[in-house]
Amino acid sequence: MPLPKPLPVLTRLPRRRLLQHAGLLAAGIAAPAWAQPGKSASRSLIVAQVVDFSQAQQDVSKDFLIGSRAAWQDINAKGGIRGRRIEHQTLETDGTPAGLKAALDSVRDNPACVALSGSVGDLVAGQVVEQSHKSGLTMAHVAPWLQNSSLEIDDKTFPIFAARQEQIAYALKTLSTMGLKELGAVYATAQDYSAYRADVERITAGLQLKLQSFKGADDLRALGQKLTPRTPAVLLFVGGTPELAEFTQGLEKQSRQRYIVALADVNLTTMLQMGAARNTPVIATQPVPLVNASLPIVRSYRETLARLFDEPPAALSLAGFIAARYTYEVLSEVDGPLNRQTVLGAFQRRGAMNMGGFSVSFNPQRRSSTYVTQSMMTVDGRLIG
Repeated sequence: MPLPKPLPVLTRLPRRRLLQHAGLLAAGIAAPAWAQPGKSASRSLIVAQVVDFSQAQQDVSKDFLIGSRAAWQDINAKGGIRGRRIEHQTLETDGTPAGLKAALDSVRDNPACVALSGSVGDLVAGQVVEQSHKSGLTMAHVAPWLQNSSLEIDDKTFPIFAARQEQIAYALKTLSTMGLKELGAVYATAQDYSAYRADVERITAGLQLKLQSFKGADDLRALGQKLTPRTPAVLLFVGGTPELAEFTQGLEKQSRQRYIVALADVNLTTMLQMGAARNTPVIATQPVPLVNASLPIVRSYRETLARLFDEPPAALSLAGFIAARYTYEVLSEVDGPLNRQTVLGAFQRRGAMNMGGFSVSFNPQRRSSTYVTQSMMTVDGRLIG
């Protein structure tokens, strides 16, 4: 059976506008599976991936989805699971609760769909947890891109990536020599402020840091220009890559040296391509290994991505690849028939696992990883890591 065609290469700039077309592409690929919910007699098993293609999340979702697609295509090329092909079904949403409900309803009554894997981005991943609980959807929700460290995790959700709390703590260790006592939190949009402020305030209180918060609006460049000498030197940026690029442009003429801590939704290479100012150091955390690492899982990712997609390696697509591989590894260990009940049971019984250098083990709060790495844009615009 021929492999599904990869996504076409998307010009990076202007990324927000161009990526609107990626959502339409994903919908076109997913449509046949949505339209045929009665295909349970097929030899294929369905693993569904909820993807938020709203304007605010599409750059994150596009990279993550490419990594997952690469993994599933490679898995199927090597025989699937016990000779059965895995149908990787994309459930596109617009980021709204109603859009997510429609996506989940499309697979709820299809017994061939045995798991949800790699829900992305953060807001929709949290909504999947909440809506599945409220609606009684008994299906494993595996390796979501769940950054919210305050969300209570149920026994059907299996997050394998370090959340916001671990990422912030890791990045601030790098700056500990500065005697850090206060932190500025810059939220790219009003939605980011509403969704993440409580989580960030809880985390910084735990680190015993004084916090100043800044809510972005339509002009992040202007917000950067308005910062005063009394604003903290270290700024935590909560938002996406295009917004961060714009914000750094506002800092360009500031007399005080600033340091920005960005979280896992940011791609530093893309940020530079989008015209970010290069005189403000940016530390970007990621809950996966560096894409140039020599770990077996990363080498496999780079080889698979190069073979199937004309896209450069990126931390977000590596995360999507790892999410799919972890799902596959546990599915492969299921004894007996593969259905929702046996698959959910396998994930609930899962032990510690090392996937080519990326370790997964769960704590009593049902969270897994504290694994965090970081890359950095230096004051002269060089990328390290």
